[in-house]
Amino acid sequence: MYKSLQPILESELDAAKKDGTYKEERVLESPQGREITVQGKKVLNFCANNYLGLSGTDIMEKASEEAVKKWGYGLASVRFICGTQTVHKDLERAVAELVGTEDAVLYSSCFMANVGLFQTFFGEQDAIISDELNHASIIDAIRLSKAELHVFKHMDMADLEQKLQETRNKRLKVIATDGVFSMDGDIAPLKEICDLAEKYNALVMVDDAHAVGVMGENGSGTPEHCDVIGRVDFITGTFGKALGGAGGAFTATHKEAADYLRNRSRTYLFSNSLDTAVTGASLWLIGYLKSHPEYRERLWENTRLFRELMKKNGFTVSDAQHPITPIMLGDEKKAVDMAKALFDEGIYVIGFAYPVVPKGKARIRVQVSAAHTKADIEKAVEKFAFVGRKFRVV
Repeated sequence: MYKSLQPILESELDAAKKDGTYKEERVLESPQGREITVQGKKVLNFCANNYLGLSGTDIMEKASEEAVKKWGYGLASVRFICGTQTVHKDLERAVAELVGTEDAVLYSSCFMANVGLFQTFFGEQDAIISDELNHASIIDAIRLSKAELHVFKHMDMADLEQKLQETRNKRLKVIATDGVFSMDGDIAPLKEICDLAEKYNALVMVDDAHAVGVMGENGSGTPEHCDVIGRVDFITGTFGKALGGAGGAFTATHKEAADYLRNRSRTYLFSNSLDTAVTGASLWLIGYLKSHPEYRERLWENTRLFRELMKKNGFTVSDAQHPITPIMLGDEKKAVDMAKALFDEGIYVIGFAYPVVPKGKARIRVQVSAAHTKADIEKAVEKFAFVGRKFRVV
């Protein structure tokens, strides 16, 4: 039977290779970090969501080892049967305290947290109003719910208000947005969103995967950065980026909503409990970062330096207040080929093309980290300028 599928796949894959949308994974032969080994070559890594530079470090390795030693390797069960340990409850409390909610529920990934949220709370009588540039996990999660979908223009508050007016008779309305948009580094205008939500009696959901640990004075995320802590109903986030880089996720919310998720969320009820290494290390790290603001301070210093130097060298760089720095190129093949040329120069970045971003919006997304040195950043900019001239980008 596969003979009928095989030629279709071969044709699609060949077309993707020709137009630059084929995704080729580069295999790391070293731990994650500011410098990695790929294809036997050491390169500076400007591609990981390792914002605080903690992934692959000795301190995370030690915290993980200690957690496994104390709690065992795994639970071999779902949470409500025999898969919940003290460390899981402690992490949920720590997360809720960090982001400013009453409770939190752990998930295996932020994708599963988003699916579990929309599928559990919203049905045919309800409406979900989603930013057009939301992460794929939000888009797919909404598809799996039976709620009516309305999409508003990216961070366009007038269009959002119009959608709220159109859905004013729905049983429940929820505004769904990324806190930080992963392809552009844009920060959602949460104060304006919360104001509209209160005006039209709507709930607010924020996927804060790229912000928890990074944004806000205490690293609480975009609600802290936008001064709306306590006004967001659902916050999803991950331990797989700034908070250690391994995996795992959460939904932080009101007490009753968290209780309901534990009883009704299919991606929670039918998934094994979060493994002890990630759980214990994430709990340790949340406490550690409270007394070590220097990680975030260094991250912002590095981000400012990279953007300033890129602008001086002729690149158009947005003023978004986040370490995500897209270098817009438009042409899919150029983005992929330029990223390969940078790799040859010792800089690891990836060209992003359709379907990760819309057609015609191809880019190289640079991820600045607290682990980068000034010399690292200066070298990266020097190589970008060199390759950029070759590709007639600058």
